[in-house]
Amino acid sequence: MGLTLVLAGPAAPAAAHATLIGSDPANGAILNEPPRQLVLTFTEPVRLLPDRITVIAPTGEQLDIGEPTTDGTDVIIPVPEVFDIGTYLLSYRVISQDSHPVTGALTYSVGAPSDVPEPVAEQAVRSEVLTALSINRYIGYAGLVLVVGPAVMLAMLWPQRLSRRGATRLVYTGIGLIAANTLIGVWLQVPHSNGGALFDVTAGEVRDVLSTSYGTAHIVRLGVLVAVAILLRPLLTGRASRSDLILLGGLGLIGLGTWPVAGHPIASPVPLVSVVVDTAHLAAASFWIGGLVVLVGLLLRLANQRELEVILPEWSRWAAFAVTVLLLAGLVQGVVEIASLDGLFTTEYGQLLLWKVGLVAVVVAVAAYSRRLVRTRLAASRPSALRLAVAAEAVVLAGVLVVSSVLVLTTPARTELAAENAAQAAQTGDLSTTVESDLYSLDVIVEPGQQGSNAVHLTAYTLDGVPQPVVEWQATASLPSAGVEPIEIPLLPLTDNHATGEVALPAAGDWVFRFTLRLSEIDQASVEVPVPIS
Repeated sequence: MGLTLVLAGPAAPAAAHATLIGSDPANGAILNEPPRQLVLTFTEPVRLLPDRITVIAPTGEQLDIGEPTTDGTDVIIPVPEVFDIGTYLLSYRVISQDSHPVTGALTYSVGAPSDVPEPVAEQAVRSEVLTALSINRYIGYAGLVLVVGPAVMLAMLWPQRLSRRGATRLVYTGIGLIAANTLIGVWLQVPHSNGGALFDVTAGEVRDVLSTSYGTAHIVRLGVLVAVAILLRPLLTGRASRSDLILLGGLGLIGLGTWPVAGHPIASPVPLVSVVVDTAHLAAASFWIGGLVVLVGLLLRLANQRELEVILPEWSRWAAFAVTVLLLAGLVQGVVEIASLDGLFTTEYGQLLLWKVGLVAVVVAVAAYSRRLVRTRLAASRPSALRLAVAAEAVVLAGVLVVSSVLVLTTPARTELAAENAAQAAQTGDLSTTVESDLYSLDVIVEPGQQGSNAVHLTAYTLDGVPQPVVEWQATASLPSAGVEPIEIPLLPLTDNHATGEVALPAAGDWVFRFTLRLSEIDQASVEVPVPIS
């Protein structure tokens, strides 16, 4: 019987934006006494779901655990003092700060390891739910584009003689898309959190979502949307005063801020900076793309040459400012979310960001061509050339929105790298191996495998995998390369086939552990295990 010490959680890595980086007891630990509580440590604070943390005893029965609580990035789980010898399975499903589910499992043993019990069935986020989330994100971004861009163009650059009907329709279409995105987003958060089916949602579960920070952000967004829809009429009819525009601008910024509050930025190491920067990023992108839609679809077709000679230079300056904000905000976002140059190339998030940067570079190049047309006053006389360039900008920016919709559902590079570093740290030094003599098989664990105090766990089996009773245990550790003679390791038998001990190793190097097990008056055998100590 081998030791199964690490269990993979059922959720796809990209669905989880907080990651387990430690636990007490550690995954795979063998304890002399049952713990009073279990602690899970994540890369960021998480929200608990009712009845989604379970502990299964070696007997296969689910323990009656206490109510889990959170303390910073720790989840604390009280457990009853049960002394069933064997391996326990802890499984969990929690929600990260940016609203994504985090699932997984780990084991620990009391007395001696045993077969890992069967976990409670836990559902990964279904593929159709992830697809619906990406599509809904795109709907929301499209709504922002159709509200912000046309509204600003109507306020700043619209000729009085032209009908405002086309731009007004775009704005109301955008409001409808944002409303749909917000309502669908609340609905989808239920199966996204619990792993259920797309339409298996109850009113109570929706109420639970609305009671979270994610739900609050969506309620605020709906409220802002209603207020904007009511206050937009003066702007849409061309009678907006300065105070009307200031009020609409303030409401717009609040509404835009609900996106980062319900996403990655709220879980960043500097949430206030990330939320502000992401809001600016959304505002600049929405204005730029929305303005392009208005230009290519309406103004370049309806405005005369004289009007275009006024509109295009002004639009060019506004667009240049939006691009500058977009690039600066993107740079800050990248620094926060990537955290290292390595993460830019080795993580899915970093690679998607590179694709986004590449698409934006193409757009900037096309925009530079458009600006050259404007500066040389060829745009008004050659509107077809400018219309083609602007249309190209809009198409490529639509691709940017697609990449952005996927990016927000992808684990940030900083989180992925933190999880990898934690996993490597957990594996460094610890030794878990099985050796055999002519009489028995011996499972050996030495932890943490570092200079100083180390725990030793020994579990004996017959060569057929049946627990092997041991009459006497002996163990030593030596470092031949440094001339360190064998150090005796005192061992305490916990059961008839399991013993534990502790030894202080004074130096790093390739140690040799020697174990001698006496099975009867005449049956005795020794085995040696090389143990690298860092």
